[in-house]
Amino acid sequence: MPKQIYEIKDFLLTARRKDARSVKIKRSKDVVKFKVRCSKYLYTLCVFDAEKANKLKQSLPPGSVPLKKILFDHR
Repeated sequence: MPKQIYEIKDFLLTARRKDARSVKIKRSKDVVKFKVRCSKYLYTLCVFDAEKANKLKQSLPPGSVPLKKILFDHR
């Protein structure tokens, strides 16, 4: 069962956890979704501001969690 995170600080703490396996970034027309896979849950943070999304991407822990980018076509 997935869980949604509403605060950027909580998402960064979750991404730095020991059981975090990967972070996926999904971009659509209106929103950028950051998804972190932990052992029990998939945590999702939705960011509606592109500037905040870029800052968040840069502040993810480097090297500790594999980063995957997934782009959607806007049909």
